[in-house]
Amino acid sequence: MADLESKHQEEHVEVLDDKTGHRPQVATRQYADIYYEALEKYGDDGSIDPAAEKRLKRKLDFRILPLLGVCYFFYYTDKTTLSYAAIFGLKTDLHLHGTQYSWLSSAFYFGWLVWAIPSNLIMQRLPPAYYLATNIFLWSALLMIEAVSHNFLSLMILRVLSGAFEAIADPAFMLITSMYYTRAEQPSRISFWYAFNGLGVAGGGMLGFAIGHIKGALASWRYEFIVVGALSASWAILMFFYLPNSPATFRGFTHDEKLMIIARMRRNQTGVENRQIKWDQVKEWATEYRTYMYLALGAICNIPNGGISNFSTLVISGLTHGNTLKTSLLGIPQGVLVVIWIAAGALINERLPNNSRTLVSALFMLPTIAGALGFLLAPVDAYVGRLICFYLTGSYQASFVIFLSVITSNTGGQTKKMLVSGTIWFGACIGNIVSPFFYLTSQAPTYHLGIGSLLVANCAELALFIAFRYVFIYENRRKQRRIASGELAALSANDTAFADLTDTQNPNFVYVY
Repeated sequence: MADLESKHQEEHVEVLDDKTGHRPQVATRQYADIYYEALEKYGDDGSIDPAAEKRLKRKLDFRILPLLGVCYFFYYTDKTTLSYAAIFGLKTDLHLHGTQYSWLSSAFYFGWLVWAIPSNLIMQRLPPAYYLATNIFLWSALLMIEAVSHNFLSLMILRVLSGAFEAIADPAFMLITSMYYTRAEQPSRISFWYAFNGLGVAGGGMLGFAIGHIKGALASWRYEFIVVGALSASWAILMFFYLPNSPATFRGFTHDEKLMIIARMRRNQTGVENRQIKWDQVKEWATEYRTYMYLALGAICNIPNGGISNFSTLVISGLTHGNTLKTSLLGIPQGVLVVIWIAAGALINERLPNNSRTLVSALFMLPTIAGALGFLLAPVDAYVGRLICFYLTGSYQASFVIFLSVITSNTGGQTKKMLVSGTIWFGACIGNIVSPFFYLTSQAPTYHLGIGSLLVANCAELALFIAFRYVFIYENRRKQRRIASGELAALSANDTAFADLTDTQNPNFVYVY
């Protein structure tokens, strides 16, 4: 991982003189002593040796990112398993007709929709790594059970339950990233594990093709669910034992390394861990206008995602006249390009001046808008050109990933963090539920309405990124006015770092954009 020390402005917190002489407030009770010790030893800017911090970051990267990345590979492969099962006979064997396949695609997100907010609040009360790993194991088990489905209804029920257990994955990944990395480091780390989404598209295509050609006692599409579910369940067991629940209990790190992990998070001013649900933070979340902007963004961003994840194989299959090998092989460049888009977004964000995240997000919307336009306007028989245009539509993923780091960086207070994270993924459910219904079977292989919905959503997404930029600039100026007028008391950075204050309550919190 590239060193991001040049991003001082995003990490820097001005330490105000604390003349009261009292001990800084630490919200976590279970590990309060080690938090106080971290502030005492490394509580000043520049007190951590840069060389030691660099070694620590490499160790964190090695211990955390592969676990999250591989899990995200299975997470995406799981969602596309239905589309690969479809091209290997699921539709025929289960006698699906009309919009039933679209309902199966959306059913997953109905379970997620219902459980998105409650699951986040439960995670706040429990060790997050254990809770995440348990949910991954349960959704994997349900995926394997989908192999025994014999009709639309049974598969529909299993898809709803799978969605409920999978609802915690993205919020948990975001939470864990924010617990161990500074705000300036989060874009590249989120980009790393999210890029496995692209590997899921590429590798999942070949895996789906290979599984689809298993000659056994069962129909080949049933093995899609069994094999992917078994692999995912195995990884969940590894995560249960090796993914950390807290910086204070991270196995394999010395006591001094744990102190540095905690002290580094002082710069974020977002808090790290607190198991108590705070109702004043619930009220702030519910009444803040940015909450509803996050909800809208989650829905709009995932209108393209819902269609592409469930219908990409069918779109490509239409372009290859139903050849399953060509469909699987042509899914590989699509996945590789997603990885390239995400990596490029992270790299460009690092190289640009501070507070360029919303601009980078807006920039990467342009290729996907161009691709959607090209796919719609190209002649029906321009197979290569339309395929290239379809590949271009994946650039929106880089935009979404960079903006996820804006959310993790700009939300303080543990309860509020859980709710905001749940909100954007609640919106994502809405987008994913609606999206498949734009892809009408009668319009195959062009899917004009589906690609058109992608185009409209992408344009709206671009506008929202620009709007968020000015919202955060406004909120920073508003906070300065509150401090100047005495409405918001000035406190030292150590007083507020782990006090579980929200971004609105914390005088030392500065929004990045």
